[in-house]
Amino acid sequence: MGKAKADLVVKKATLVNVETGELIPDASVSVSKGYVADVGDLPSIGPETRVIDGSKAFAIPGFLDGHVHVESSMLSLTNFSFAALERGTTGVFVDPHEIANVLGPEGVRLLIRESLGLPIKIFFLVPSCVPAVPGMETSGASMSASDVAELLRESSVVGLAEVMNYPGVVSGEAKLLREMRAALRLGKVVDGHYAGKIGKELAAYVSSGASSCHESVSREEALAKARLGMYLMVREGSAFKNLSEVIKVVTMDKIYPCKVLLVSDDRDAPSLAKEGHMDFVVKRAVEEGVDPVLAIQMATINVARRFRVDDFAGSIAPGKCADIVLVEDLKSFKIKSVVSNGKLLVHGGKLLASRRRFRYPERSVRTVKFKRRLHPADFVAAAPADRGESEAHVILVRDGESVTKHVVEVVPTAGGAVLPDLGADILRVSVVERHGKTGNVANGLVKGFGLREGAVATSVSHDSHNLTVVGVGASDMHAAANEVRRMGGGISVVARGKVVAKVALPIAGLMSLKPLRPLNADVERVKSALKKLGCQLESPFMALSFLSLSVIPEIRITDKGIVDVLAFSFIPLLARGN
Repeated sequence: MGKAKADLVVKKATLVNVETGELIPDASVSVSKGYVADVGDLPSIGPETRVIDGSKAFAIPGFLDGHVHVESSMLSLTNFSFAALERGTTGVFVDPHEIANVLGPEGVRLLIRESLGLPIKIFFLVPSCVPAVPGMETSGASMSASDVAELLRESSVVGLAEVMNYPGVVSGEAKLLREMRAALRLGKVVDGHYAGKIGKELAAYVSSGASSCHESVSREEALAKARLGMYLMVREGSAFKNLSEVIKVVTMDKIYPCKVLLVSDDRDAPSLAKEGHMDFVVKRAVEEGVDPVLAIQMATINVARRFRVDDFAGSIAPGKCADIVLVEDLKSFKIKSVVSNGKLLVHGGKLLASRRRFRYPERSVRTVKFKRRLHPADFVAAAPADRGESEAHVILVRDGESVTKHVVEVVPTAGGAVLPDLGADILRVSVVERHGKTGNVANGLVKGFGLREGAVATSVSHDSHNLTVVGVGASDMHAAANEVRRMGGGISVVARGKVVAKVALPIAGLMSLKPLRPLNADVERVKSALKKLGCQLESPFMALSFLSLSVIPEIRITDKGIVDVLAFSFIPLLARGN
């Protein structure tokens, strides 16, 4: 009623009202005790009120990322929250299945504890498939249906995370269905992950309770899911950039957009540092022809409604949390100021929020363990000794795509070993079990990385996060793997027997202890080293880390062997008849 004076006022901004889709000029937003008290032209300003001049800015709700794996940024949850805040994000919906695959339920609870007191809202979804597909790889941990049910009761948990094992759901796998029922009974959502055929299988998957999907890569696929009532999560990540194609369901098919969300899924440190977070994704949607106000709705109110938190988040309205971002315009979305939970935390390009440190338990930073001593010969695939060449199943990676291509190529062999073919850009790839359980090493071939010499190894290998190595020579691959083990997790690049660049990721072998800028400097050195060795991929770490993800077509490699994802079975490296 204006009797009490506001703690903070954003004065005379052009308000983007995502509830109605309007632009309201000369609007002032009054904030009291962390909440929006009033939106109008007569703010309650007192002597203690902090006033922010919005006369040359647009006031939009804080961005919400509806699907993100924080671990893929290589930042800790704490450092990620500050990096996202600087780009106007005030809330994220986190699927922590990366750390869960290493540390199990303990890893999820670790992140929940870390989220307390952070400057942005952290909502969690409980990982549904840990490991992603039982039997396909050696996982560091597992989560039972009872583990999932217990975590679903946490107050910061809003649902069950992407159910990746869609063949298991369609075939009625009991554990998955129990998890989905547990979430639905608590009134929480079930996020989907469907990369299969459109038709009866998709309908069966949706009828199970999965109500969203971020895996659409084509306009037709997205439209089919929308017609069945799913929320479409349009992804623009670091490695997987599907927005330009999938957003056509809005710009060309003109579907009702209230169930269309913009999400990042996986954004690595270089992407966050150079491009941004949800500000970049919204900008990309506008570049593809989406009306700016609608694009903002897709990253604010639509997200809040999907996760049933729109009673306190997602728009600038009385009674809502005061999460307000001032941007210069609705094209570049350059951030001027960020108010989160009623506090001015970013202003004039400077972070005003105080950083804090979180102490990680010893077990969470000592997770890379080899069961046995490795030798260069472990990174060599066997071949018939009497042949000079053989047909082999090869993993073809393409920049910016999550789906790999299964190709059969003629490759050279000598001395009973399969050799790389640099002329055809075919390299060795190995996956080493790194949880100290089996000592498995599986060998295969990959095409698309472009390396002319050397090797690169990483302990970030979705989803069980064993150690993936791509390289030309077995000795360099061996050295790269051992350097990652020595660091306790991370990425290493080796050339001619020497480590030429590296990034330490000690938290579960997935995340750094450094903030964004120093971490990005390390990552850029590794990218530069890879480029000098011939790799031209825009996001080489993402491409490398997804080689082992056995739930996305068409072909992958885990520590247990080469996986034909479409058949959900292992296949030999050499094609039949060799």
